[in-house]
Amino acid sequence: MGAAALLMLTGGPTLAHGAADGTDGAPAPDGGGHAAHSTGTGTGTGTGTGDASGSGKASGASVAGATGEAGPVGGASRSGGFWMRADGVFSPPGSFVPSDALTYDTALVPAAARIEITQYADRTSHRVGTRLRGLVPNRAYGMHVHTSPCAADPASAGPHYQHRVSATADPVNEVWLDFRTDRNGAGDAEARHEWGFRDGGARSVVVHDAQGGAGKRVACFTVPFSS
Repeated sequence: MGAAALLMLTGGPTLAHGAADGTDGAPAPDGGGHAAHSTGTGTGTGTGTGDASGSGKASGASVAGATGEAGPVGGASRSGGFWMRADGVFSPPGSFVPSDALTYDTALVPAAARIEITQYADRTSHRVGTRLRGLVPNRAYGMHVHTSPCAADPASAGPHYQHRVSATADPVNEVWLDFRTDRNGAGDAEARHEWGFRDGGARSVVVHDAQGGAGKRVACFTVPFSS
């Protein structure tokens, strides 16, 4: 079965894995988002609510307090589902404290801005979500899942991940997480599909300066999506 992935980033990069249906102590995913793509405004739509509490969400305290890097924990549920979360704090390439979250334009994605990515999968759906803080208020951003890890060169993240390679570049065949920030610079989005990622095929999310299928790459976060 293809896996469903969602990531949420905020503190130093951390990871957590577990069950998607709430068994083994893991949060269960909630509703939100239409069949292929839904955008958030930082006010509590989809999986990224204002306080990030409740079913399928990480607590603000656990995100803000995350430092360093932790290996995955948990496992599959009895229903065959799972969840994963990754958190990061943006910093420019070559910073004294390394980060898996890189900003290439600090005017649009300031250093110390936070990102949270979550992935959920069950027998019928694959969901990827994002929640960000500390960005420019009241601004539209684009975001997509990409095929390679982040590096100092923004192009290193490779192209968009596509379910059907070299097919259509749209929210149905790709994972688009476009969002608009609220007055506090917070935003969220969720994408839902019936397919999951190929093993090793999805490695990062890239933030763009414009919504849609293209745009300047202004930030990148390396994410170990599950398949």
